[in-house]
Parts: sequence; C-alpha cells; structure tokens
Amino acid sequence: MFEFITDKQERGQVGIGTLIVFIAMVLVAAIAAGVLINTAGFLQSQAEATGEESTDLVSERIDVTSTVGIVGDDDQDGLSEIRISVAGSPGADQIDLSETTIQAVGPNGQANLVFTDRDAAGEEFNYEGDQDDEFALQINQGEFVVLKNDEIVEDGDAVINEDDQFTIVVNPAAEPFGSLDDSDSSDGVFEESEGFTAENDPEGVDFFSEGQSSSLDIVSPSSATTSTELRAPDLFGDEGEAVRL
Repeated sequence: MFEFITDKQERGQVGIGTLIVFIAMVLVAAIAAGVLINTAGFLQSQAEATGEESTDLVSERIDVTSTVGIVGDDDQDGLSEIRISVAGSPGADQIDLSETTIQAVGPNGQANLVFTDRDAAGEEFNYEGDQDDEFALQINQGEFVVLKNDEIVEDGDAVINEDDQFTIVVNPAAEPFGSLDDSDSSDGVFEESEGFTAENDPEGVDFFSEGQSSSLDIVSPSSATTSTELRAPDLFGDEGEAVRL
C-alpha cells in the first residue's frame, strides 16, 4: 500500500526542492513586508501633511473686525475710501498680509486685489494720517494698502502677530467697487492735490455709493478664506463722515 523511496539520490532531490520553495516563500514574504512598510510610511507622511494643511485652513484665518467707508465730496458722489480692519483668528500663527489676496465682487464686476505700498504712479504715498481721507483714490486698480497705527505699512512689515490689528484700504473708485480701470488714466491715479477736474478725473467714473454692496473673500497665505460683505447705507452723511459698511 505504501511506496517507499529507497534511492538516496531521489530523497536528496526532494529535500532540495522543498528548500527552494521555502526560500522563495521567505523572499516573497520579505518583499511584501518591505512594500507594506514603505506604503505605511508614505501614508503616514501624507496623513500628517494633510492634517497640517487642514489645521491651517481652520486656524490661519484672518478675522474681519469692522468695515468702514469715508464719505467723499459732492463731485465724487460716493465714498473716497473703504477701510477693512483685520486681525488674526484665535490660535493663528503669523499671517503675512503682503502674501494675502482679496477676491472682490462688486457693482462693476470682479477683481483680485494684491498688497502694495506704492501709489498708482509707483511712488511712496504722501500720507498724512486720518485727515488725509482721499489717499485711497491713489491706490491702483487691483491693489490694496495696509495701515497700522495710522501709518502705511511697507512690504515685509505687514505681518499679523498675536493681538495685532491692521487696516486694509481699497480704492472705492476702482473696479469692482467703482468703474475706474487701467484704461481710464495713463497712470491710474487721481491727483488729490488738484481736486477732481476734467484733466485728472476720468469722465463718467462711478464710486462705491449709497445702497451698493460688494462681497470679499480674503485668502491668507495658507489658503484659509474669510468672507465678508460690504453694504453701503441708503443715505450718506456729510463729506469726511465715516459710515459703517
């Protein structure tokens, strides 16, 4: 009933075959283990990076504390300045406003605004503080200026730290708030010292005015987005008066 292998040579061949199969199984198991370990390490690194990005999207946000407009003169028939006060959200690290983008939609279309510390002519702002309520009209299309302690902040210093407060200023005559675009003027700037005349006030330019609204998405360097609405009251007060938007 049973067959016995009596040939010693045949018995050795069976043992070698078994050894070869065993070694092959060990090699396959080792390769599979290496692949699993590498995959687990990659997934762990990817999960950590995704977690950090998700945390930044939540914590590295810019909080809007107030939005104010400065009423312009009768010739402007609207605001001469829009101010947006901002701070870092609780628990946020440093946020660089010079790397921040504002995506704005208003009565005259949409635009992406970026930081600048120069006027539309490329020169330093001749800014004299709160009494200079028309300097915003010198801000070029597609740009915004940052103030801190009533002084214009230069590139490299517009960083929100804990308990810091900054003010973002935009031009209420430039698109999308008003109708001024790059084609309206050779240098895109209103000559404030000369007033609004036929030479320096492009004909037919609209300003952000009574009853109008605009939506802003303020995108921090970590891509955290803060949305806010600007809504002008139906009736403005006297020239130079601040109105809540």
